[in-house]
Amino acid sequence: MSLASDLKVLYHMTLKPIRGKTHAERLESFYGKQADAYDSFRARLLKGRTELCQALTMPADGVWVDFGAGTGANADFLGEKLKPLKKGYLVDLSSGLLAVARKRIAERGWTNIEAVEADATTFVPPEGSADLVTFSYSLTMIPDWFAAIDHALSILKPGGMIGVVDFYVARKYPDASRSKHSWLTRTFWPTWFGMDNVFPNPDHVPYLHRRFEAVQFSEHRAKMPYLPLTRVPYYIFLGRKPA
Repeated sequence: MSLASDLKVLYHMTLKPIRGKTHAERLESFYGKQADAYDSFRARLLKGRTELCQALTMPADGVWVDFGAGTGANADFLGEKLKPLKKGYLVDLSSGLLAVARKRIAERGWTNIEAVEADATTFVPPEGSADLVTFSYSLTMIPDWFAAIDHALSILKPGGMIGVVDFYVARKYPDASRSKHSWLTRTFWPTWFGMDNVFPNPDHVPYLHRRFEAVQFSEHRAKMPYLPLTRVPYYIFLGRKPA
């Protein structure tokens, strides 16, 4: 990744105004002009995606839906695991990011993977249900994130799996078994990311645990590019729809 590409991404992240009347328009305003440099920069920013994909079991002849799929990088992380799938849907509202995803699909020769421009709170796969649903750094960008989680639950088959990796901040008084964050952490990161309409939320983790049977959960911190001495909290959640 060149410095020029980094500066392009940083400009869109910190200086360029985000415009649009709808969520889709705002996403395209933010991502459209940086889509070509998206993956390289965010490989250093968005940690835990490879770990989540390594933990996932792709169901044979099953259906996978990746909500907020962006450029389809998760499909690359899954690699050979995609082969047993009947169908995988890369769902996003940004046409710019999906153009990169479609190029990736064509270059990899994936015949069972399709990029779809649709809303994570309403998209239903043509098969009617899914065996696996994932959100990779997308819940924090979905205004009605609770509706997205509920919708994922509704389209999953009984026993189906959900995988999530994302930024977050802890509640002021978290469950005793979970990480506790300082006032600065709970204040700084929502303010910083909020400038880009990314909203780390103290309720994502508790809500996921309430709606699904937790199979795997871990809390981490990651370095931020060009922000020395900072560590942003993120989590990995793998859950099952109750049968």
